[in-house]
Amino acid sequence: MKLPSDLQRIMVVGGSGAGKSTFAAALARRLRLPVIHMDALFWRPGWIMAPEAEFLQSVRIEADRERWVMDGNYSRTWPDRLTRADAVIFLDMPTWLRCWRVLGRYWQNRGRTRPDLGAGCPEKLDLDFLFNWVLRYRWRGRPKALNLMTADGPAATLHRVRLRSPRAVQRFLAEVAQPQDSQ
Repeated sequence: MKLPSDLQRIMVVGGSGAGKSTFAAALARRLRLPVIHMDALFWRPGWIMAPEAEFLQSVRIEADRERWVMDGNYSRTWPDRLTRADAVIFLDMPTWLRCWRVLGRYWQNRGRTRPDLGAGCPEKLDLDFLFNWVLRYRWRGRPKALNLMTADGPAATLHRVRLRSPRAVQRFLAEVAQPQDSQ
């Protein structure tokens, strides 16, 4: 499904390892929109969680901008983001693929901070994250995201796109206008 070209605020959700940050950055480049990574708002140096009130305020400030592609789940922030969003894209990747990507991401970035994370948060992998956020997403987070995609869900008035494979993601991005080279 192709998005209308006039969209200005797009939420990207999906489980850990689904490719949200990579997809959001690519989509933002193509649409010439700023990208906002929720993890960068949430994590402080040393993997310290932002105080909840501060995090929620940061999300509201970012969501109030006129234009954005915002990746990340943090479902407690969905009401604030959905009131501003034009579209929601759900990257609904299989669990085995997300696990593989999380392991690969760790191996590729170990000891370094990815651009989609807060400064001072070098890549790490622990069993709690792997089991509670990657493997259990199918039963904990995915039902909430699927509800966003329903005709009577919280995003019912928005453009909704559900992409279920890397090939579907590639096809979708190929349909989105490529950025023009600056002269």
